[in-house]
Amino acid sequence: MLWILLLLPAALAAYYFYPSAPLPQGSVVDRLVVQKSKRKMEAYANGRLLKTYTIALGKNPEGHKQFEGDNRTPEGSYTINARNPNSGYHKNLGVSYPNESDLAHAQKLGRPAGGEIKIHGLRNGSAGYINKFHHFKDWTAGCIAVTNQEIDELYVAVKLDAIIEILP
Repeated sequence: MLWILLLLPAALAAYYFYPSAPLPQGSVVDRLVVQKSKRKMEAYANGRLLKTYTIALGKNPEGHKQFEGDNRTPEGSYTINARNPNSGYHKNLGVSYPNESDLAHAQKLGRPAGGEIKIHGLRNGSAGYINKFHHFKDWTAGCIAVTNQEIDELYVAVKLDAIIEILP
């Protein structure tokens, strides 16, 4: 039994410090596929899978975003429409939510659709030591979160107008 107690911290430390393989040098990501139920995001270039990231989502992750403040991550096909190196969450890539359908649905509910859906790193000034452990709990207001190191590489590699498909 004691060996299990000793093995657990060693395994957690190995997970935390073992670096993931970087994107291939010079990659241009033209498509991202998010599988919300698996908490995974795949990066593609010309139809070829380059890397899979483990992600955290909005605090209320099941279902499509309905309106501002519902803490859901949208579902559907969008594009990457912005880059922000001075984000409150290390860096971010903008997702083109809401589209016309999202706006119309929110209007039917009498609520604002919201916006500012991003792929981002960890909050600036937060406990950066959390790093890879951040994805053990969904914690965003509807965004897709990765580690700071991962958003650094995505920030450089993902082209503007890349497609992002967000699946249930």
